[in-house]
Amino acid sequence: MAAAIAARAALVLMLGVQATSVPAREVPPPAYQIAAHQAGVPSPVLYAVALQESGAMLRGRLIPWPWTLNVAGTPQRYATRAKACAGLHRALAHTPANRIDAGLGQINLGYHAHRYTQPCELLDPYRNLAIAAEILREQHTPGEDWLLAIGRYHRPAGGAPAARYRRSVHRHLTRVLDPGVPVPTLQVTTP
Repeated sequence: MAAAIAARAALVLMLGVQATSVPAREVPPPAYQIAAHQAGVPSPVLYAVALQESGAMLRGRLIPWPWTLNVAGTPQRYATRAKACAGLHRALAHTPANRIDAGLGQINLGYHAHRYTQPCELLDPYRNLAIAAEILREQHTPGEDWLLAIGRYHRPAGGAPAARYRRSVHRHLTRVLDPGVPVPTLQVTTP
């Protein structure tokens, strides 16, 4: 009897160790789920793109940061939306709009000017996510791997820059997806 109890205890310990060695799935926050669902995009794809585009370390954890700008290749992060908006206006005074990206999904102000009325709209996290999800949807062809759409999100012309971007976002996807879920099979789900 003692041997059976010891065997069960060893099994529990072994299973516990194995369970903790498997990375936990990170569920996209509700705002990502809603924006993705409305656009017909898998929420892990949208979240992984935001992690790539505006990810910042906070308390030892990578999170998308809503008040991020990229001005001519230089990232800028602000503590508040108001400060980011002021930074955006300063950037527009001396940098062409097609060299400025804003918000969670780093929406390009020049190439996507038709998607907003005022530049600081892109610093509204919900509006930015909706636009990013729309762009991903537009870049996706039904039946194809979502990684291809992810590459075109960054560079519609494709090529080496799109391939590098796909690889970077794929690393974030592996953090978000359940182990063993291939990207091509991602389906849009209801939040």
